[in-house]
Amino acid sequence: MPSSTPPDTIVLVHGLWMTPRSWEGWVAHYRAKGFTVLTPAYPGFDIEVEALRANPDVIARLTVPETVDHLAGVIEGLDRPPIIIGHSFGGTLTQLLLARGLGAAAVVVDSAPTEGVRVTPLSQVRSLFPALKNPANRHRAVGFTAEEFHYAFANTLTRAESDAVWERYHIPAPGNWIWAYGLIANLKPGHQETWVDYDRDDRAPLLFIAGGADHIMPPSVNKSNAQHYRKSAALTEYFEFEGRSHWTCAEPGWEAVADHALDWALAHADPASQASEPTA
Repeated sequence: MPSSTPPDTIVLVHGLWMTPRSWEGWVAHYRAKGFTVLTPAYPGFDIEVEALRANPDVIARLTVPETVDHLAGVIEGLDRPPIIIGHSFGGTLTQLLLARGLGAAAVVVDSAPTEGVRVTPLSQVRSLFPALKNPANRHRAVGFTAEEFHYAFANTLTRAESDAVWERYHIPAPGNWIWAYGLIANLKPGHQETWVDYDRDDRAPLLFIAGGADHIMPPSVNKSNAQHYRKSAALTEYFEFEGRSHWTCAEPGWEAVADHALDWALAHADPASQASEPTA
């Protein structure tokens, strides 16, 4: 979807264990800069956090392809290609959207990996263990306890601060996404639902932002994901914020992350400004 007109819309894609509410600070921040900001929910996630906690069965069997199709429909309905920014598994979905030729530029923050990224740090295994410890979780919506959330998401905050985040934002997530995709996808033959064509040359520019203190999607995972695009002529870059957790989109200082993402996307959204060689 190339365009010579600068994007005026930003699409924010939330991650697992979250809803669009997790972007509330970024929405206000970007709207104050004059952008139209959309925060499309995954199918079934478009109700309040409290309602999803009360009845998580409504999202337990949601699939990745259904979600990508839904998000693609939102983007395809826009007048011009937007900037797409995805956090966590929203980063995986953002990469899948770019692989469809969508977006003017994209930024993935603390992204979950697409298929083929085989780096699995111990902190990531520990973070995901609540969903992986019981095979029956493949058919359930699985959440974190407040203690588990503190380790996986908000380890740079105090426990009291993390508990407040957990109470306002956290919901269970479809267990099959953790079992059937990402780490587990690499053990299956053939292409799975998170496979992308890393060598595609005509996709939009892509920036990976990692948090240096992220437990669930550590920098090594994001670096490896970015390096998978090294043969593509499309621009791919990597940037790391030291000392930031997986909750980087709302922990103190999040404005610096939001501004870096937007400034980079605006600088590279014009096809004429793209580099001819990847720099990941």
